[in-house]
Amino acid sequence: MGISARELAAATPATRDRYVDLLRVASLAVVVLGHWLMAAVTADGQVGNLLAVVPELQVVTWALQVMPVFFFVGGFAHALAHRSRPGYAAFLRARLQRLLRPTMVFVGAWGAVALGLQLAGLDDGLAGVALRLVTQPLWFIGIYLAMVAFTPPLLRLHARWGWGAFGLLAGGAVAVDALRFAAGVPYVAFLNFAFVWLAVHQLGFLRADGMIRRPALLAAAGLAGATALVVLGPYPLSMVGMPGEKVSNMAPPTLALLCHGLWLVGAVELLKGPGARLVARAGVWRTVVAANGIAMTAFLWHLTAMLAVYGAMLGLGLRLPAPASGAWWAQVPLRFAAAAALTALLVAVFRRFEAPGRAPARTGGAALPAALGVALALLGVLGLSMTGLGGLLEGHGATLVAVRVTAPAAVAMALIGWLLVERTPAGHHRE
Repeated sequence: MGISARELAAATPATRDRYVDLLRVASLAVVVLGHWLMAAVTADGQVGNLLAVVPELQVVTWALQVMPVFFFVGGFAHALAHRSRPGYAAFLRARLQRLLRPTMVFVGAWGAVALGLQLAGLDDGLAGVALRLVTQPLWFIGIYLAMVAFTPPLLRLHARWGWGAFGLLAGGAVAVDALRFAAGVPYVAFLNFAFVWLAVHQLGFLRADGMIRRPALLAAAGLAGATALVVLGPYPLSMVGMPGEKVSNMAPPTLALLCHGLWLVGAVELLKGPGARLVARAGVWRTVVAANGIAMTAFLWHLTAMLAVYGAMLGLGLRLPAPASGAWWAQVPLRFAAAAALTALLVAVFRRFEAPGRAPARTGGAALPAALGVALALLGVLGLSMTGLGGLLEGHGATLVAVRVTAPAAVAMALIGWLLVERTPAGHHRE
């Protein structure tokens, strides 16, 4: 029987930075609520984006696009974890097990549903849209896998150069956007999936060593930079991807998104004092501990819950108001409550897969399989985020950067990569 959240909360050492745990939970919660709100489902089962229906709301993404906060917190946690578990293979397994296991269960469950719907000829309408949409958030898992894999070398770079290591990654993002927009170099933009997100992740290393001493300056510089780039450059206002837009700040990430990340990191650091006092309360801390134990499962299944709510409404013949109309806004609390209840049910069913498992007893010589495992899992998960799970029997595919990948191949890569990570020893030796 596992340890309860109350017991874990009571056993928390006084040295733990509880504010970081609060940021992790809060950032994922904002992402979930944002996805629920932005989904604009019409009476014929089509799914649009609220920000496209009401473009004036795009400015809100400057506060609510909080993925940079989650990756920043990840950098902080990875720095501490690697210093306590320096072996590369053991570090990978320790950081990725609770990420990959619930992800592969999610892929397996939805893969079975996708095959069943296709064989029954029911993979059209809202069901077809669901098969395409439910895997889209997996891009976040893929980026996080890359961050874990690159933590050891980037941590060494940080130890040597400090802010200079961040500057190197930020400079790479600047160079990529210059080549992309000024020189029109094809495919170079995709390098910013690494430069932008790893730069944000590097900020977490700086926080771990107490090197972010002027958060107000960081926030002001980031906000001013993002504003100037949007006003004067080719960058759109929205900090999330918009359907049909020629340039997206998210896919691939841009220098404007990096500046947005700086602004958010500075802002949450400015709130560290009141945030730490809040989470020091016993009841709040127990809630944060409990939420952290199910956060990845809830993230994986929250779109399933939302689409199931809309599917039930359509199936029962309930009226779906026009997106952004008065009646639509009036329904928001009810849709949120239903989606939250269904997410809670899915979490109750699948949460056990998020619990850490036991590592193999053997030790030694596992760095190469571990690295291969995380690489395959990364490619597979990113591929699935692009292809969706529709048309599995036909080998439906999509282009990942410049390579064509099919959904079955992506599933296979993710599965093999996960199994390699699962078989990684737990030893603390250096490899």
